[in-house]
Amino acid sequence: MKARLPEGVQMKRGDMMRQLQQMQAQMETTQTEVEETVFTATAGGGMVTAEVNGKKELISIKIDPEAVDPDDVEMLEDLVTAAVRDALSKASKTMEEKMGAITGGLNIPGMF
Repeated sequence: MKARLPEGVQMKRGDMMRQLQQMQAQMETTQTEVEETVFTATAGGGMVTAEVNGKKELISIKIDPEAVDPDDVEMLEDLVTAAVRDALSKASKTMEEKMGAITGGLNIPGMF
């Protein structure tokens, strides 16, 4: 014999399931939009520009020829690293903010 929930409780559970399905659809749409977005960051006053997508994949690096000094390769490496980190940070922050807006700030592990 199955236990039955009161009729009002069943309605609420159905409403909750619809809301969860809507939230899931919104999250999937938002995730796709962010993944397709290109995030750009620069370092060294624009000497190095890095572009990443929302999937956190490096798309391109542009280096101003004036930034290339054979006697100071470490500086160029630092500029590239800084630009890539900043672009990745922008992508992560945007994903977190947009998903947080959907989930109401609820942190769901492994979601993004």
